[in-house]
Amino acid sequence: MKLNWQSKLVLLAVLPFAGAETVLLAHMWAVSDWPAAVGTLGLSLLFGLAVLQLRAATPAGAFTGTAIAICLCFSTMTFSPGKAVPYAPWRSALIPLLALFALTFLATRLGREHKERMGTAERRQGRNAAQVAANLGVAAIACSDPAQAWLSGTGWFSPALFFAPGLAALAEAAADTVSSELGQALGGRPRMLTTGRSVEPGTDGALSFVGTLGGIAAAAIVAAVGCWVLSGGWALFWIGSTGGVFGLFFDSLLGATLEERGWLNNDAVNFLSTAGAAAFALLAMAVTAHFGAR
Repeated sequence: MKLNWQSKLVLLAVLPFAGAETVLLAHMWAVSDWPAAVGTLGLSLLFGLAVLQLRAATPAGAFTGTAIAICLCFSTMTFSPGKAVPYAPWRSALIPLLALFALTFLATRLGREHKERMGTAERRQGRNAAQVAANLGVAAIACSDPAQAWLSGTGWFSPALFFAPGLAALAEAAADTVSSELGQALGGRPRMLTTGRSVEPGTDGALSFVGTLGGIAAAAIVAAVGCWVLSGGWALFWIGSTGGVFGLFFDSLLGATLEERGWLNNDAVNFLSTAGAAAFALLAMAVTAHFGAR
């Protein structure tokens, strides 16, 4: 309870930003292409209602997720190659976001009775607003117009890679949840990343072999879906997927150290892990640009 301020800080960092971006981008697209604006808002609202109906999030969590979905869709439409052709919802970040949701929803419900007996199951009300912001907020920020303007202004990167930091953040969010949930559902003793010692399932910073493989697969799936819908090529895929895997291990490192010592709570760890995935992707983009593979 004493670290609840960190959850509030994460929410404060994400929700006002997502709200402002939603209003500004919705207005811009309504003026320039109102059918695309209506389609994006409608599909994002349907996504939020589905999340609420499935009890995957609280009402506040579904609202936060809807605002982030709108930001992701509008911002990827802004620079996507699809901008030059008629609006197509399957050519926006809504699709990798749906892939992330499907993977995490199924993984969370796999072996739920076993997890409840262990006391590690996610609460039945679903994720709250701070949890949603911690997992998806960095992706929204990384794909926002200010972030894209900065990437464009450097002159270093191909527009096809502008979504890479955001895609890496989404891949990490999927990898983290799938790794944890699969590891708990399928059994096996996880081990601490820092010491290698065997610990109880659900211990902060612990990884299981099966869970880790599942997390890596989840990162690859989200990255592949994002690469496909945004026509980013192999560079976008490998940067997004490796960024997601890096974030998965960074999450475990933070959990085994700062969270274990009571310095960070889970929302702060998730937010920093997705930020780490985005930062890794940015570094990989810089290396790629340096060697001329744009």
